[in-house]
Amino acid sequence: MDPVGQDINLNSPNKGLGPAGGVDSLTEGGAMGVAAVNTLPPGLTEEEAEELYSDLAKVEEEINTLRQVLLAKEKHSADLKRKLGLSPLNELKQNLAKGWQDVQTSNAYLTASETLDGIAQSEAYKKTSETLSVAGQKTTAAFSTMGTVLSRKLGDMRNSPTFKSFEDKVGNIKYMVVGPRGNGEAVQSPTETNPVQDNAPF
Repeated sequence: MDPVGQDINLNSPNKGLGPAGGVDSLTEGGAMGVAAVNTLPPGLTEEEAEELYSDLAKVEEEINTLRQVLLAKEKHSADLKRKLGLSPLNELKQNLAKGWQDVQTSNAYLTASETLDGIAQSEAYKKTSETLSVAGQKTTAAFSTMGTVLSRKLGDMRNSPTFKSFEDKVGNIKYMVVGPRGNGEAVQSPTETNPVQDNAPF
C-alpha cells in the first residue's frame, strides 16, 4: 500500500484505501486469509470469521495510519525545534535540571537529608568525631617523637667504635677494589691516613 495516497481521516469510509478506493493487497477479497484458512476455530461460523478478519484488517489499517500520523507529527516537531534553536543537548540539559529539581523536592530526598542532618547533630557523631581528631593528633605526636629518637640513636651509633671499625673495613675494601687513582693518589680510608693492605680476598 502506498502511504502517500492513503486516506488518514479515521472517520472516512475510505480509510486505509488507496487513492482509487481499491482494496489493499493484504486483504484481497475483503477478508484477509479467509480463503486460505480451511479450518475454523470451533464454534465460529464462516460469516463470523469473515467479519473478524474484516475488523482485524480495519484495526491494522488504523494502526498503520496512526503510525504515519505520529511520524508526520514527530517530523513537524523536529522542524519547529530546529527553527527555535533547540538542540537535543539543550533538551537533555533541561530534562536533567528538571529531574534534579524533582529529586530535591521528593519525599525520599528530603527524608534522607533530614536523617543525615540528624546524624551530624547527634552526640554519638560528635563524640566519634572528637575521638578521631584526638587520635590523629596523638598519632602525629608519636611519629614525631619516634623520628627524633631514631635520629638521636643513629647519631650515637655513628660515633660508636663498632661503626668506626665498620667504616674502616669498607674503606679498605674500596681501596683494594679501586686502587690508586689515575693521578697517583691513593684512596684513603676514612679514619686512617695509611690504609693497611690485606692480601685476603674480599
